[in-house]
Amino acid sequence: MSVTIKDIAKLAGVSHTTVSRALNNSPLIQEETKERIRIIAEQMDYTPNYSAKSLVLDRSYNMGLFFTTLSKGTSAGFFYEAIRGVNSVIQDRYQLIVKGIDDYTSFHSITRKSFDGIVVVSQSDDDQAIIDHIASKGIPQVVLNRPVETSGVLNVLSDEEQGAFLAASYLIEQGHKRIALIEGVKGFKSAQNRKDGFERAMKHYLITVPSAYRMPGLYDLESGHKAMQQFLSLEDRPTAVFCCNDEMALGAMKAVSEAGMSVPKDISVVGFDDTVFAAYVTPALTTVRRPIEQISREGALRLLGNIENKQHETEQLLLKTELIVRESVRLLTPKGERD
Repeated sequence: MSVTIKDIAKLAGVSHTTVSRALNNSPLIQEETKERIRIIAEQMDYTPNYSAKSLVLDRSYNMGLFFTTLSKGTSAGFFYEAIRGVNSVIQDRYQLIVKGIDDYTSFHSITRKSFDGIVVVSQSDDDQAIIDHIASKGIPQVVLNRPVETSGVLNVLSDEEQGAFLAASYLIEQGHKRIALIEGVKGFKSAQNRKDGFERAMKHYLITVPSAYRMPGLYDLESGHKAMQQFLSLEDRPTAVFCCNDEMALGAMKAVSEAGMSVPKDISVVGFDDTVFAAYVTPALTTVRRPIEQISREGALRLLGNIENKQHETEQLLLKTELIVRESVRLLTPKGERD
């Protein structure tokens, strides 16, 4: 038989109301009492009964974390850091339910009874339908990664366009003029922002990028590998490649190695996101740090505040990106030789 709040109360010598308040971190209970009750609950291997709790408080204790897609275009590193950021905030206060928006054929199951709050990690304008549905149901929500103007929605994102501008400018400052681009998933806002930043840098430095130096990508290893193979087959191949995420950069670096060449001696590579492996590949990847975990954490913190205070604030928070210089870019002289 599972342990109940009444079992803990009996052992602690307090009422079951006191135990409930202590486990929910109520300010009405002294810290010493809270700690004693927590220790007893842990020793008895107590598991909260969310179903009973939700009936009493008219809450589901479910927190949704919705991605545009889970089947394509969501890299493992991005997925991991987003979950880690949200989970570090909600801890054991909510059950985290992770879903792909494209898995829904209708949104009728998304109600106030099923979710107390929802974090939407949005990549595409197509996600607006679910964002509007959540808002219409009065469910507190925060949208990450893509700017939205929906009333009552918290919005946390990073300045990806500026990050891409910095990365492309760095390549140019290192003497590169033949610079290729591996784009992100078509229709994803992040892909467009990064492409815009790259284009702005090329325009700023008066550099023309031929069509042969542009390849589509899917934010995965395979598309980065395939794109780099195409670049390497060119008679006048680029000296540097800007990849719109780190996974494509890693695939691109593998293609270089398979061709009997090396990064950055034969070709320089820059990524985007600064995912967990970027510093540990050889050579270590120069990339743009997009604070995915921080974005998710900030979004979850603000969402919890709205849930607890029963508010629906409209707010946008823009976090900076940062160029992280490592070992994958070669310094060229005007003649294209190592300085």
